[in-house]
Amino acid sequence: MPDHDVCERMREDWNRRALEDASYYVAFGRREQSEEEFFATGVELAEGLARELKRLGPLPHGRGSDTALTEPRASASGLRALEIGCGLGRLMRPLAPRFTELHGVDVSDEMLRRATGNLRGVPNAHVHLTSGADLAMFSDGFFDLVYSYAVFQHIPSREVVFQYLREARRVMREGAILRFQVNGLPETVGRYDTWSGVRIPADDIAAFARDHDFQLLALEGALTQYMWITFRKQPQGWRQRLIERRPETRARIRRITNAHSSEPVAPSRGRFASVSLWLEGLSPDCDLNHLEVRVGGVPGALQHLGPPEPDGLQQLNTGLPDGLYSGLQAVEVFWLGRPLAPPATLRVIPPGPLVPRIVSVTDGIDLLSGTRITSRSVKVGVEEMATPSQLRAFIDGIRIPDADFFCVDPVPPRFEVNLRLPEAVGPGSHQLELSVGTRCFAPITVEVA
Repeated sequence: MPDHDVCERMREDWNRRALEDASYYVAFGRREQSEEEFFATGVELAEGLARELKRLGPLPHGRGSDTALTEPRASASGLRALEIGCGLGRLMRPLAPRFTELHGVDVSDEMLRRATGNLRGVPNAHVHLTSGADLAMFSDGFFDLVYSYAVFQHIPSREVVFQYLREARRVMREGAILRFQVNGLPETVGRYDTWSGVRIPADDIAAFARDHDFQLLALEGALTQYMWITFRKQPQGWRQRLIERRPETRARIRRITNAHSSEPVAPSRGRFASVSLWLEGLSPDCDLNHLEVRVGGVPGALQHLGPPEPDGLQQLNTGLPDGLYSGLQAVEVFWLGRPLAPPATLRVIPPGPLVPRIVSVTDGIDLLSGTRITSRSVKVGVEEMATPSQLRAFIDGIRIPDADFFCVDPVPPRFEVNLRLPEAVGPGSHQLELSVGTRCFAPITVEVA
């Protein structure tokens, strides 16, 4: 079992944050947000989580119908869901109409006290205090969907994260879906706290799925802080039986498109170097751990296997391998080490040059305040910056020293740059100027409070 002291530290720290500014620490958007603004930030996230319901098969006998899968805004009779790390109920409130029962757990009793008030009038939503590492209040096989957003990134212990995943499997019915995030950034430090939590590589997540009979359906955003994962629970021993049987299955690649558009081409590297294979005839047992896509004879990085579409096709997304030449490349799909479909072809084109560009400028703490700087720190998002150490920043001609930056996504690449304003910069409008090497960006007006 995880260290009791770790769980107690998590409870103490999150209770303190809840008392200081609960909505800020949950959504990290703005200090002292209004209730309306805070809950609005969760609506789009909730819609994305609800799309996972398309993956659910028929409910077990006696659990109602699956009509909610085709009418997502209708009452979802029989469906039960659980949120790990529910905080103030930001996602539970918009998701509640889709489920007969929606439960949330959190390590912070202060967060749950506030969540109870926020969920008043939502009779099918219930919150529970957890020890910080288990789901002991729930019986085996109870839930159809378990999800967690931006929670495991704050847990300082790998064992706590994996214990939650083991507990999630226990409380899920067979065929249920688990959708969650972990921090997939490379390891940089040996010790983590309850804000900057542990980092877990994509390979470790894939291995956990194999070892615990989960179908791995999505592994998106590897090497980023917000790596999304989707598991489906299969019966114990499923993987071993699958390997032993090695069923003969023939599928077909109906078409290949760029994963970001409907174009039938992809550059050999960069942000658009990924493709969607639209396949028919896939076995329901297929997953990212047992599938392989080779482009030009080299395996790609599988990212997502979608549910069957109404026309029977399934979308399989893969990043292209490094080092591909331009021109027509063979695309081959393998399952359990065997060819799954006749080969197809993809036109690979040369990549465009990296063009550094600023994608966001906000206050370093109040991210929703835009270019109104209230904390004297500035957060700049820059894409396609190959040499972040060459970035220079000036405000009204005054050099801003000691820019702090880290890579938040290796593709395109995207960097977050944090700047601290010099003491000489007073309140009012100022011109922020940035350059990378010889490239100078247009000045940006910021309002310092």
